[in-house]
Amino acid sequence: MVGFPKNFAWGAATSGPQSEGNFKKKHQNVFDYWYAKDPKAFYAGVGPDTASNFYNDYREDIPLMRQAGIKVLRTSIQWSRLIADFEKCSVDEEAVAFYNDMIDTLLENGITPYLNLCHFDMPVELQHKYGGFESKHVTDLFAGYAKRCFELFGDRVDHWFTFNEPKVILDGGYLYQFHYPLKVDGPLAVQVAYNLNLASAKAIAEFRKLYGNDGTKKIGTILNLTPAYAASESKADQAAAEFAELWANKMFLDPAVLGEFPSKLVEILEKDGVLWEATPEELALIKQETVDLLGINFYHPFRVKAPEISAKSLQDWMPDIYFDDYEMPGRVMNVDKGWEIYPEALYDIALNIRDNYHNIEWFVSENGMGVSREERFMDEHGMVCDDYRIEFLKEHLRALHRGITAGSNCHGYFVWTGIDCWSWQNAYRNRYGLIRDEIHTQTKTLKKSGYWFAKVSAQNGFE
Repeated sequence: MVGFPKNFAWGAATSGPQSEGNFKKKHQNVFDYWYAKDPKAFYAGVGPDTASNFYNDYREDIPLMRQAGIKVLRTSIQWSRLIADFEKCSVDEEAVAFYNDMIDTLLENGITPYLNLCHFDMPVELQHKYGGFESKHVTDLFAGYAKRCFELFGDRVDHWFTFNEPKVILDGGYLYQFHYPLKVDGPLAVQVAYNLNLASAKAIAEFRKLYGNDGTKKIGTILNLTPAYAASESKADQAAAEFAELWANKMFLDPAVLGEFPSKLVEILEKDGVLWEATPEELALIKQETVDLLGINFYHPFRVKAPEISAKSLQDWMPDIYFDDYEMPGRVMNVDKGWEIYPEALYDIALNIRDNYHNIEWFVSENGMGVSREERFMDEHGMVCDDYRIEFLKEHLRALHRGITAGSNCHGYFVWTGIDCWSWQNAYRNRYGLIRDEIHTQTKTLKKSGYWFAKVSAQNGFE
């Protein structure tokens, strides 16, 4: 038996914009807007309008998730749903009623809510008016929205998170054009990275005013950590991996946990003339308002090699002037997604947190396998027999178990995701859920992995 510590949290993760649907929202977020403007940019023309219909189905969906062994659910509040006036932070009462009843329904079904405040879903009004997190004013508005959430729902929610994968906001919106606003601007991405860290610290400060720091309620952030591995032991490849690690992981991990940006990264950005604009007061706030716990999303490693073209070449500044992607021969792949499968990285993450980040409390906040055309794996009763997903989860849980045995302070494992949900430009191309959603009828049924996860959750481990 691969057994886990007592009270280990077996959960699942999803988000408001990917599950709720657009029903009765008074504002659009950036994805709502982008889809309305250019539906062909999304796989099969499927947008976020309905998603998995959680807004209408949550009273039926939540017991189904409990049946799949999900004891903790991480989801997010939509800023664009909850807030009626972004400047005044007044709330939409219908949205408040929805989130109140959703939280109560989770608790009635024995599911602990973990709530996240931003899952890529910047209100488009703030994006167009201020540039979203390009603006420090928006970091103040975000803190005001966070305060509202704490006041409204903090009596029943003990675990809060400021952001989900802030680095993806840079990658998608400011570097590689897979999220709105579809910009390509490396120096601007650097400033947005800083502002995201500042916004997180401001939200944490509001949390501390209400709940202090005694640990009865906790606040953290959710980071997608992709350990950077060099293609070889050569000095050039090692240097590429060092920068990739600074950019991809430490730029958010260090300020969140240690309260300061890595000095080597600051030195490089300053040398290149692209360092963020910061004030001593802001840096002091980031220093003070660190997190209580970390959620870590893990899907794939980050393999790099020395760039083919020298970083000294005349070119626009982008972070990848310092590294090229490296494809390791013989790697195991999730071909549908294009991601390498390497569970050992989860063990490396566990030891990194133990050794370099005060062994802070953390949990795997997302891990899972997205596969296309899952209909091909249906049995005669219509159940998706996703043995590939079960094997993927087992291998990652074994690696995590080794990390915990070595002393890493991990308290839970959340699969992505409970119910198949809408995934940005990929829409429903790749399915990740323990529960299948037939999106044309919104009929939801457990997959084989759902029954397996229920057993693992019940016995706190697996054979």
